[in-house]
Amino acid sequence: MLELAILGTALWGAAAAMAVYAGEDALQSAFDSVERELREQLRRLRISSRSLRNWLRTWIAAAALAAAATAIGTASVLNGLGVAVLLCVLPWLAIRRMAATRKRKIEEQLADAMVSFSNAVRSGLALPQALEILSQQCPPPIQQEFRQIFGEYRMGKTLEVCLREAKQRLQSQNFALFAAALEASRQSGGRLNETVERIAVSVRELQRLERKLHAETAQARKSALYMACAPPFILAVYYLFFDPLQTTRLFTEPLGVLMLLTAASLNVAAYVLARRILGARL
Repeated sequence: MLELAILGTALWGAAAAMAVYAGEDALQSAFDSVERELREQLRRLRISSRSLRNWLRTWIAAAALAAAATAIGTASVLNGLGVAVLLCVLPWLAIRRMAATRKRKIEEQLADAMVSFSNAVRSGLALPQALEILSQQCPPPIQQEFRQIFGEYRMGKTLEVCLREAKQRLQSQNFALFAAALEASRQSGGRLNETVERIAVSVRELQRLERKLHAETAQARKSALYMACAPPFILAVYYLFFDPLQTTRLFTEPLGVLMLLTAASLNVAAYVLARRILGARL
């Protein structure tokens, strides 16, 4: 039985190698796309991506080895395929979630930072001095962004360039409004503190509406989570109390594994779609 599993895995590996060779250009394009997105997410997390390509290659090789070991150990190529998909997708989702969480914290801290900036300008400080105060007194993670802006300004970059790079890095509409107010004040003058205060009030109102929407859809989000957890729970109940033999066949027979993978994919897709409809972050 073990020899057949090894032979089957070897044949599937050879077929996969031939497929990779035939579609090398398409796979390279997909790999470059994933690398670009991961590099962007790591940049938002302020994590160095200098060796990202080598890490990706190492991780793919480790996922392939784990998939081959699973396929041989369970005598099912589909089980190995499922492990490979999980090992490739889960880290990507985790990094995206971390980047989204950091961006959400920055959005929540931005209104208070604007108020502090407005108070500093009202007290007579220049724009660089007000930015220096933000870089010292704001809580992280937004403190890191203002610290980088002020540090780059001190190193010789113009404030316009620093703000433009920060907008590209943060991808925040609220920060873009803040940066536009600074640029308009530098070019045409005006009461910068009043403009920033009005923007801060608008940002706080938007955040209040978002929190209200989040509270009103809490029950629906819980229902979506319960529905997503129900199939694994039912499967475990069937295995423990009703028919363990037939349930085990779902994990050992090729058709059963295919059914499980299909059901799992549809379950995850339904959960993601429900979260998107409710306006929740993944």
